[in-house]
Amino acid sequence: MTDQGNNNHNISCNPFAALFSSLADAKQFASSQKPQQPSAQPPSEDSGESQSESENSVSDSVDDNDDSVAEISRSFRSRQELCEQLNVNHMIQRIFLITLDNSDPSLRGGNGIPPRCVYLEEMAADLDGQDWLDMDNIEQALFNRLLLLEPGNHLIYMTSCNAVNLSADRDAGEKCAIPYLFACYQRAKEELTKVPEKLHSFAIRCKILTVSNARTVLLTPEIYTNQNIYEQLLDLWLEGFRGTRSEEVIHFVEDVIAGLVSNQEVRTFEEVIVPVFDIFQRRIKDLDLCQLQLYYYLDILLYFSHHKDIAKVLMEHVQPKDPANGLQYQKSLLGMVLNISCLLKTPGVVEGHGYFLNPSRSSAQETKVQEANIHQFMGQFHDKLHQILKNLLQRSTETRHLLLTWLGSCLQANTGRAKIWANQVPEIFFQMYASDAFFLNLGAVLLRLCQPFCKPRLPKLLTFNPTYCALKDVSEEERRNRNIHARGLEKETCLIPLPPQQQVEPAVSYSLLTENLIFTQLTLHLGFHRLHEQMVKMNQSLHRLQVTWQDAQRTGNPMSEQLLEQFERLMIVYLSTKAATTQPTMLQCCLNLQASTAALLVQLSMGNQGPEHVALSFPLAPLHNTMLCYVPEFFAENMGDFFIFLRRFADNVLETSAESLEQILNFITVFMGNVEKMKNPHLRAKLAEVLEAVMPHMEPLASGASQPIVFQRERVFCSYVHAPQLAEALITVFVDIEFTGDPHQFEQKFNYRRPMYPILKYMWSKDSYRESIKHLADYASENLEAMTPPLFLRFLNLLMNDAIFLLDEAIQYLSKIKILQLEHDRGEWESLAPDARREKELSLQMFGQLGRFHNIMSNETIGTLAFLTSEIKGIFVHPFLAERIISMLNYFLQHLVGPKMGALKVKDFSEFDFKPQQLVSDICTIYLNLGDEENFCATVPKDGRSYSPTLFSQTLRVLKKINKPGDMIVAFSLLADKIKSHADRQQQEEETYADAPDEFLDPIMSTLMLDPVLLPSSNVTVDRSTIARHLLSDQTDPFNRSPLTMDQIKPNKELKQQILEWLEQHRHDKQQLGPSG
Repeated sequence: MTDQGNNNHNISCNPFAALFSSLADAKQFASSQKPQQPSAQPPSEDSGESQSESENSVSDSVDDNDDSVAEISRSFRSRQELCEQLNVNHMIQRIFLITLDNSDPSLRGGNGIPPRCVYLEEMAADLDGQDWLDMDNIEQALFNRLLLLEPGNHLIYMTSCNAVNLSADRDAGEKCAIPYLFACYQRAKEELTKVPEKLHSFAIRCKILTVSNARTVLLTPEIYTNQNIYEQLLDLWLEGFRGTRSEEVIHFVEDVIAGLVSNQEVRTFEEVIVPVFDIFQRRIKDLDLCQLQLYYYLDILLYFSHHKDIAKVLMEHVQPKDPANGLQYQKSLLGMVLNISCLLKTPGVVEGHGYFLNPSRSSAQETKVQEANIHQFMGQFHDKLHQILKNLLQRSTETRHLLLTWLGSCLQANTGRAKIWANQVPEIFFQMYASDAFFLNLGAVLLRLCQPFCKPRLPKLLTFNPTYCALKDVSEEERRNRNIHARGLEKETCLIPLPPQQQVEPAVSYSLLTENLIFTQLTLHLGFHRLHEQMVKMNQSLHRLQVTWQDAQRTGNPMSEQLLEQFERLMIVYLSTKAATTQPTMLQCCLNLQASTAALLVQLSMGNQGPEHVALSFPLAPLHNTMLCYVPEFFAENMGDFFIFLRRFADNVLETSAESLEQILNFITVFMGNVEKMKNPHLRAKLAEVLEAVMPHMEPLASGASQPIVFQRERVFCSYVHAPQLAEALITVFVDIEFTGDPHQFEQKFNYRRPMYPILKYMWSKDSYRESIKHLADYASENLEAMTPPLFLRFLNLLMNDAIFLLDEAIQYLSKIKILQLEHDRGEWESLAPDARREKELSLQMFGQLGRFHNIMSNETIGTLAFLTSEIKGIFVHPFLAERIISMLNYFLQHLVGPKMGALKVKDFSEFDFKPQQLVSDICTIYLNLGDEENFCATVPKDGRSYSPTLFSQTLRVLKKINKPGDMIVAFSLLADKIKSHADRQQQEEETYADAPDEFLDPIMSTLMLDPVLLPSSNVTVDRSTIARHLLSDQTDPFNRSPLTMDQIKPNKELKQQILEWLEQHRHDKQQLGPSG
């Protein structure tokens, strides 16, 4: 090779030649030896890949003893300056993937140069021949690069390798400004780990440049045509949290945000970040609970809540324009997130719903697996939401105030959700209030926030201050300074009214514990209660649909297909609602909260204002100033609602905490029977249903079903130290609900008493409770004529009233059902007009429902009397009660075993819960339990309406027919004989009394008075047993309705003496006449 060829070769291989537009220019420059001064650069710190190799290649080339290299090297002020300039140019190219050099790639050195770059043609032209990038022109170069509409159209090869490199093309040709700048930021950071220390300052300046340009892009998005800058920023966050680069994304964005916050002259930080919120909100609206994408967006929201400046703007942004509109809160960004659930997005519309499809064709195991999957996602979802709200509460005082203000206003705007009319007009409801999903999720998150203080014996719990609920007319400044963010609570009904002499003593400020507990309970009241009601109604509707569909299938009715479709649709809604409401962690958190609330209210009922919990003891001391008058009723309603829900839909949760069960028992014992602690009789009656829900249940199960575990419940009930007080509280509320003041009190009382019967039956099976009940009975026997009738006496009187009414009603309904069934079977309905036939069908259905209810309740009342009389006898055989219970038993036997029994023989006894065999057995058991008492046996024949010896003979025949034990049959036969002998004697006596003077007869019962007493206000004389029975139900004079108690009546000694003398004279006269007389 010639010398000229060698020189050409050396220059072409020399990396310095890359500073020239062509090899010819480099040669010309070398020959002319005209020096060029590269721009001086400030000291630096950081840069990127293969940079040291690039510098070494320069050094190696310069070390060659080639004349051309020496000539070029001498033309620069210093060898180091030339190397630095070249390395800075390469580093800028690697970071920003841009270049001013469009020369032949084969003439460039391969080391340290990216494979593709965007060629900035216009800038290169403006620089008039300068084809390298330096710190003086990079800012302009970057700006030009960002303004390119299609940077991919300006890509050039930087090396001689022409192989396809899609990755390099994509990186260099990135059209979107934000992701491009973030990639540059990353590459700048990477350079810092690889370049020599003297180049670090250049790399740092490049990194700073990416941040400042990102800030500029966000401040002036309108100049970047066809780009949604805010969407790019959100996508960058999404990419970061979806991949492994979340920390890098956060560092970049936080640097950008710091610049935006520090300089808000062009645009405020709010103006920049709110468009991102709007895009976030639009995207998350259509996401589903079980989509992984949702959880990446929640990570972004979690970051928003963690960043002080973003969190503040976020909470300002979600405040609704119309705070009184409940639905507006759901339409906010936070509300959109809270609205995500497995519940139907549009109520009643199952099309497009992704859960529990084709439920009738899915096995129980498949349904269970799908429910468990939903629960798992719900747990993750609530975890994220909990962290988000927790961050917002902790980030700053301002953010906390804004969040609590949002919550308080949201709950006030949605109070209408709890109104009765709201459930009756769904089309209006969904236009006015936030959804069930919104409130369910909000409740779940608030429950988690409550957990740190949800331990029943935690001293911190006692810092709760219920006077918060009595505050009104609070200014906005006071709300901020005193932590009072809930609104409208002063309108809520409290456990007891505020005593007239008691003044509200509000706190200077209220703790977060107080606000959190109130917000949580109010949210549950507005949300969970409604879903529970829906589930109960759906359960009932599904049962009716199933029965109707089965009937249609059996009869070949063409409506069966339509009925099946209705069943499928409703089952999808039901299963989705059940899955949403039974998430295990949520239920456990709620159990902790309600147990802690129970403990707290018990402490308040005892007047404990100290720092430690006080053990419950009886009797409770009267309180002059009580905090219970500030506690809203929904605290107790929520508690009851939750435990009843668990009993119906998640029974296993009741076994998870013995301590929680004990706290609930304490609460029920204190409040259920005490009108001074809880005024509302309906609410106290509901506590009986709660008691039934938490007590052990050993119900008969279908074959193959496993018995539920009740170990903890059994243990807590059996070892409960306040068993006597709990039994008394139950009997007290049984009596109290007779008179609630409600216009529907008569019908209501039977529903309220329904759960009390199984509780009494369970209590009777346990020694401690049974002895307590017997003690109440003994006290009643000893104080029958007390001014206020004893509790147990009133209880028995009402129990018999109910038994008489219920069984009598049941008999009437069964008779009507029998008539309708006979008409149908004889074909009489076929000739009727369609409307008339439909009316008959509806009547049969209605009588069936009513008959079934009255049968169930009458079975319970008679069964209760049966076990009570096994060990309590004295009070039953007292004249006050004996005649009533005997006339009741005889009347029922007459219908069940006498000639009238045919009128009750409906087609299917079980359909109407009619159990005549059990009723006959229970009535006979009562007779046998009390039959040892002579007074009782003597009173049986006095029932002139129903008693006859034939009645007992018919009863014996039925006992044999239903295969009752022989000893029972023999015992009843002997009792019948004993009663027959009393009847014979009484018949003789009645003949004696037949001509008694009218003034000797009771004016109410028309029977001879044996113990006449004078009523003070009406001045009427009646028999003592008659007025005693009357006063058990109505403490007024039956003749003028004046108030009356047993201690006010006066014995009519003179009349009694006259009656006794008349009786003696009558007996004497009869003896004189002898048997023939």
